Amino acid sequence: MSGPPLVVKIGGSLEDPTTLLDDIAAHQGPLVIVHGAHRVLDELARRLGHPPRLVTSARGESSRYTDAAAMDHFLMAYCGLVNKRLVQQLLARDVRAIGLAAMDAGMVRGRRRTDLRIREDGRTLMLHGDHAGSIESVDTTVLTSLLEAGHTPVLCPPALGDDGSPINVDGDRLAAELAIAIGAERLIIFSDTAGFLADPDDAGSTLPRASLEDLGGLAGSARGRVRVKLAAVERALRAGIDAVALCDGRGARPLCRALDGEGTWFTAPAMEAEATSGAAPQAAAAAGTAVSV
Repeated sequence: MSGPPLVVKIGGSLEDPTTLLDDIAAHQGPLVIVHGAHRVLDELARRLGHPPRLVTSARGESSRYTDAAAMDHFLMAYCGLVNKRLVQQLLARDVRAIGLAAMDAGMVRGRRRTDLRIREDGRTLMLHGDHAGSIESVDTTVLTSLLEAGHTPVLCPPALGDDGSPINVDGDRLAAELAIAIGAERLIIFSDTAGFLADPDDAGSTLPRASLEDLGGLAGSARGRVRVKLAAVERALRAGIDAVALCDGRGARPLCRALDGEGTWFTAPAMEAEATSGAAPQAAAAAGTAVSV
């Protein structure tokens, strides 16, 4: 492995990542891919007679209620269909891709939250049996070995819960935690929008640049899942990642355009990054050890 890897998140909203995969295949240097699959999961769940239940948490964040049946569908869509199709397409482009779930080999572990407090029709309700949680540690041993051998890891949720069960974790946060743990310099999150929109109703209002200091104000105008993306951006910057971008994965040469500065790029001055957070993950990544979140 020569130099720090680039981490790329392929959002589940992208219907056709063909041009992005072409760019990935042409990229020079180590690269880790994280992907979502929510669009495919929603379609699969409906076909299986168990439509997705999207809820709003008590904190106002949109999330998926993942009961036992929904987790089965999650594994089918994420670890099966989407992961292996991406690996297939990358192998066809001579990329030495290996598909993994974050839970494999206990690579990414977290705490399962079985109870989910939501707001529905003006009432606060408690849902039980949720298979979701938050990331607590990343073991870089497998990733480091794969990268050093010239492979391109292709990862997706779920992570491994503290009770031994798979847990649904946010894909953008997963990408951020992996980037931190392996000592990446940049993280690029691709979706079907052109970046962070200053006006959510105006597709042409992409904000080209923003700093760590701006994130609080931007979150106030963000809608839905964009708030979660901004939280992942903040986590990565505070832990020492040099730059994080929200970019459009559609059209020609999306990765090249992103690396040329297109989309919304978030940066933090070195003095604002948490000094120990940046150094520890890089040292751990080099040694192939676990990094606590």
